[in-house]
Amino acid sequence: MLISIIVTARNEERNIVHLLDSLVNQEQPMEIVIVDAKSTDRTREIVRRYMDEYDFIQLLVKPGTRGRSRNFAVEQSKGEVVAFVDADCIANPFWVSRMRAALNEWDIVAGKTINIGYQPFEDLERVELMYRGFDITFPSNNLVYKKSLFDRIGGFDDWFITAEDIDLNLRAVEAGATIHYEKEAIMYHRARPTFYKFYEQAFWNGVGRKQLTLKHGRLWRNYRPFEMFRREANLWSLTRLVLALLGYAGYKFFGRRKEPEQA
Repeated sequence: MLISIIVTARNEERNIVHLLDSLVNQEQPMEIVIVDAKSTDRTREIVRRYMDEYDFIQLLVKPGTRGRSRNFAVEQSKGEVVAFVDADCIANPFWVSRMRAALNEWDIVAGKTINIGYQPFEDLERVELMYRGFDITFPSNNLVYKKSLFDRIGGFDDWFITAEDIDLNLRAVEAGATIHYEKEAIMYHRARPTFYKFYEQAFWNGVGRKQLTLKHGRLWRNYRPFEMFRREANLWSLTRLVLALLGYAGYKFFGRRKEPEQA
């Protein structure tokens, strides 16, 4: 089956080369669709250089939320399967082949994501959200959907600032899909390089969780925070929690009041 690898990018000239080098030699057939959110650095120039050498790479330009950019890229894609990756990732050489094999049995496959960079940030785990027996917090930097399912549930909701991938997974599970974790489909993801970027990410993750609550109602009973703290209670996990709560509360009182579209 043809796999369309969807990559969102904005000002990723430092990282996009490493991602593309890790993708161009993956198992065929595949295509790579880069959707750029109007970068002001050399990102698009670098992608065009790869396009001259590899005819299965295409470049699109679509500013907006990640959900909007990804939906646009999926519309332009040709594959039976869509794989979502971030520009600051590096794929294991067998990533596509492992994902393709798993898709013979499952509608959605989430790969194993390994953070690389500053070790305290590397070691932090996801704050899991369980829904109908499935972990729906697998991120869209290593996530593959059968395109028929993606289209059936309406794609990403571009109302979301963050957590659009959690919302997508939740709606897929509601539609009867199952999510498989494929630990051999490995993607290396760069942890935030500075304290400021780490704090910013934690804050906006809290905003995303508030948006999830606004759209889907109370989800707190589905979180597993105590299990997370049992595994990794430390200064950084507590700092992340505090900043996320600030983002959650901040969006509640000062965020946009536009109602999300129901899928």
